[in-house]
Amino acid sequence: MKKLGLNEIRSRFLEFFEAKDHLAKGSFPLVPQSDKSLLLINAGMAPLKPYFMGKEVPPNKRMATCQKCIRTGDIENVGKTARHGTFFEMLGNFSFGDYFKRESIKWGWEFITEHLEIPQDKVWVSVYENDDDAYDIWSKEMGFPEERMVRLGKDDNFWEIGTGPCGPCSELYYDRGEKYGCDNPDCKPGCDCDRYIEFWNHVFTQFDKDEQGNYNELASKNIDTGMGLERMACIMQDVDNIFEVDTIKYILDSIVKLSNVEYGKDNKTDTSIRIITDHIRATSFLIADGVLPSNEGRGYVLRRLLRRAARHGKLLGIKGAFLHELMDKVVDVSGEAYPELVEKKDYVKKVLKIEEERFEETIDQGIEILKSYVDELKDNNKKVLSGENAFKLYDTYGFPIDLTKEILEEENLEVDENSFEKEMQKQRERARNARQNGESEGWKEDIFSKLDKDIVSEFVGYTSLEDECIVEAMVKGNEIVTEAHNGERVTVILDKTPFYAESGGQAGDKGILSNDNFECDVLDTKKGINNRIHHEVTIKAGSVKVNDKVCALVEKNIRMNSARNHSATHILHKALKEVLGDHIQQAGSLVTAERLRFDFTHFEGISSEELSKIELIVNSQIMNSLDISATEMSIDDAKKMGATALFGEKYGDVVRVVSMGGYSVELCGGTHLNNTSQIGMFKILSESGVASGVRRIEAITGISVYEYLNKKEDVISEVCATLKVKEDNVINKAKSIIEELKDSNKELESIKNKLAMASVDDAVIKKEIKGVNLITAKFENMDMNALRNMGDNLKDRFKSGVVVIANKSGDKVNFIVTATKDVVEKGVHSGNIIREVAKVAGGNGGGRPDMAQAGGKDSSKLPEALLKAKEVLENQIKE
Repeated sequence: MKKLGLNEIRSRFLEFFEAKDHLAKGSFPLVPQSDKSLLLINAGMAPLKPYFMGKEVPPNKRMATCQKCIRTGDIENVGKTARHGTFFEMLGNFSFGDYFKRESIKWGWEFITEHLEIPQDKVWVSVYENDDDAYDIWSKEMGFPEERMVRLGKDDNFWEIGTGPCGPCSELYYDRGEKYGCDNPDCKPGCDCDRYIEFWNHVFTQFDKDEQGNYNELASKNIDTGMGLERMACIMQDVDNIFEVDTIKYILDSIVKLSNVEYGKDNKTDTSIRIITDHIRATSFLIADGVLPSNEGRGYVLRRLLRRAARHGKLLGIKGAFLHELMDKVVDVSGEAYPELVEKKDYVKKVLKIEEERFEETIDQGIEILKSYVDELKDNNKKVLSGENAFKLYDTYGFPIDLTKEILEEENLEVDENSFEKEMQKQRERARNARQNGESEGWKEDIFSKLDKDIVSEFVGYTSLEDECIVEAMVKGNEIVTEAHNGERVTVILDKTPFYAESGGQAGDKGILSNDNFECDVLDTKKGINNRIHHEVTIKAGSVKVNDKVCALVEKNIRMNSARNHSATHILHKALKEVLGDHIQQAGSLVTAERLRFDFTHFEGISSEELSKIELIVNSQIMNSLDISATEMSIDDAKKMGATALFGEKYGDVVRVVSMGGYSVELCGGTHLNNTSQIGMFKILSESGVASGVRRIEAITGISVYEYLNKKEDVISEVCATLKVKEDNVINKAKSIIEELKDSNKELESIKNKLAMASVDDAVIKKEIKGVNLITAKFENMDMNALRNMGDNLKDRFKSGVVVIANKSGDKVNFIVTATKDVVEKGVHSGNIIREVAKVAGGNGGGRPDMAQAGGKDSSKLPEALLKAKEVLENQIKE
């Protein structure tokens, strides 16, 4: 058996199946395309669901891929064991109604024995217990020894998710030898010991399971195989676990060098090293595929992995942000197979660095919250932090449980680990249920999948807004119909159409379908499965039937306004790169006839000066009257000419390249103008943050800018009339009024303070508590500034002591506590006093030892609250 590297195994697999007339495709992105049932791609066949379901026509009936995958269901075990990982690569060959069991088994055997040269006597095979066909192919046709074959039940050798396509499996195992086995003399695949390692699963999709649980034979049978690349590399390199595989060990060794610890000597440090090794692979690929850290969805998965890796870096003694530097090692070993890592390298490193630095702040925030929990435990003479609070720290603030335990131990406290684990288990079950339900949903058929597969739509609307078309199919609700009548709302599919279907952020066209017998309004146009375009229509008059000829007419104004906004987004994208940097990537967009919205990756707010510069660049390119051209070419040629591809977009071998006079060159299937001058004018309305690391610009073009400027002019005219001033002097007038208002407010504040001080003697009560002055006072309807000033004045007046002031305002009450330096040194803490005082009045608050403020909901409790101040102060003073 040859000792092959991981990259070499991948290459050999794809080349082998290319020679068997398979289309060898690069990996699909980790972010699922048009599949809401999955958060992230978790299996080699996941991106191919539409082909297996017949929803889309595959580019070839035979395909082979090496698919990058993420699974986080066992994240707590990553690093603790030598086999768990969140990121892995899955090799697979697929047949969509072409070859079946015989070829799958034959070629599988040929590849592992002749091309990988795995010893035949080391291979075992399992088949489904009722699958005699597969058993006979292995034993009778391939001559595989029956003593190394096992029949396994449904749990092991039958693939299904709810209803829909399913079928038996045949798995290939590698015998690692007796030293990995158990004491059972009949040990074989299916045993729980580590002797037999499954490395290639062949799924024979031959049934369609219905709602009643019946398994009906599929007319078109499929093949879906999966071979874990890292697991195969373990076998080929004769190593015990994935962290010893050549490419992964290269990253692990870099972490060992960076942390200056020795691997293999201590289980605790080994765990941290393995976690970082796995997670830097996963996070690098996730970011390169367009995922950004956030508090939900796939962004949360990324943030969790990043913070977990960063935390274990701290445990190893690594100072500062380090993950972005490790990303270079991932590129070294995987960049050739996954060019997106090379193309997005600087961007990925920047995201890693910023998120790791933010985690530093989160850790600090978590420590402050944990300290408040510690104070509360001590105040109540308790020793155990609840699992609920520990889980909140972990889940909300990313605060690791081991750090919580460490800090508590320093205070002679502990955490309720059992209840913490129960909360963790609840979270796992929620995630598992959501994942299972989602995966099942992803295989369900909709009404459109029941249409004839030959029904497709050709888009002819790039050059024309009107065409004569034929009605190929209609759907009303959840029913395929052949005729529709006045007043009904249906989905119409035409053989060809000038209507643009919503895609790439551009809204779908609107317009009219008509002939001599009927007329309908096209309310929206959307993409359907199998290259179909769905016209959502309401019939205004007459009736329409399948096979009728109709005139399809797009509403020109809506199309032109959408095109203005779409062309403007391309120029805006380029302008953003020029002003803010090449790290800018589109993260989403919305183009309608009314306005445009453009989301992009950036990690801080944009200054007004930068926005003005961006706006000027876009308008300059509009005024430059750049010709807009669209050309179809190969994806490789498009990349060579520097065309910008968008994160997460699914491109075929032939792409459409839209050029704005060479200034902006992007891959795009949307509709555009002929010249940038047709945009008219571009105006930014707003800039804001929408997620961590994602900013949004909203803007308008064309006639909308004219209308916007008219409204602004009306506002200015009204302001001038109100202030009785000419337009050229309106700013000076406004400044003058503001200054006058400030002076008046200062004068009013001074009068209020004098009045308050004049009545202070009636309000103040002074007591001595263990030699410390306690000064309390009650007021009504004073603002917080006046209360703070009153606190400072009383502190100055009495020289030494604690001042507690309460202010009643309706049903609510505000408190101020302030203390002089000498009493703080005796143990007085204003923040702790005010927390207990506010609790009495149904509120909360806190602050520093020398000053704190709080609010309460029940002003009727004010006398009791002030009495509480005396009690807390007595307990604080050290005698």
